[in-house]
Amino acid sequence: MNHRCPAVLVHGWRSHPGIWNRLTPGLSEAGVPFWRFDHTAMQGAGTETIALALQDYIRAKRKETGYGGPVDIVCHSMGTCIARYLLEVLDGDKREEDVRQLVGIGPPNNGSAMAELFNDPERGPEVIRRLIGVFVPQDYDPREDTIVQEFRPGSRIVAALRDAGTRDDIDYRILLAANLTATPAFFPAFGGRTWEFAPDGGWRTTYSGDGIVPHTDSLLPGVGVEVLPADPGNLARHPEHYCHTMLPRNPEVVARVTEYLSPSSPSL
Repeated sequence: MNHRCPAVLVHGWRSHPGIWNRLTPGLSEAGVPFWRFDHTAMQGAGTETIALALQDYIRAKRKETGYGGPVDIVCHSMGTCIARYLLEVLDGDKREEDVRQLVGIGPPNNGSAMAELFNDPERGPEVIRRLIGVFVPQDYDPREDTIVQEFRPGSRIVAALRDAGTRDDIDYRILLAANLTATPAFFPAFGGRTWEFAPDGGWRTTYSGDGIVPHTDSLLPGVGVEVLPADPGNLARHPEHYCHTMLPRNPEVVARVTEYLSPSSPSL
């Protein structure tokens, strides 16, 4: 019987479980079971609704497999916040969900600067125009997007996560990318840069981000962060592999996540 923790894979906003197609072969080879949570049919639903669906999914998989031990949860982007809302807000005091570690790939843990920028009356329309076909569909209207509205930094959902805080019974790991070589091809829509909040409350761009999520969106108190690539030369070879939408398929990310999920992986 396989005693390794199953990995629950949670995709992000307007994404799909196919983003894990480079990770899952490696998990299979390493003998790590995986369960792919699919919330593509829930567009229009809010954070709490999707988080409850994730809880139902994990419970159903436990019943189906007969597995009652801890699980690891691996998430991309907004999927991290869905999982955190389940674990920290909905289950925070109960501690019914047995989770060994939560791995967030490019997560907007503090709310999304991009979500706020989408709603900026001056800059928003041009930013959305640049992202059409890259990150948003034609005729995208952020006012009609529940998740985007819920992850503006001043929202009640982000406040609930901030107030709940991380759980001391779960190891958190954050994987981020940075444009270490200032290569425009890293994310051409913004010349290789990422929008973030400036200290004065305005806007600025930075190379410390993945084109969509700046590092300042991701950081959590007391949680370790790993910034990729380890070798800046990788950006010269394949800069596009390190942008936000490509991170789950990035070979370096796949290798790190597979290492995290190893039974011998050290606790943080």
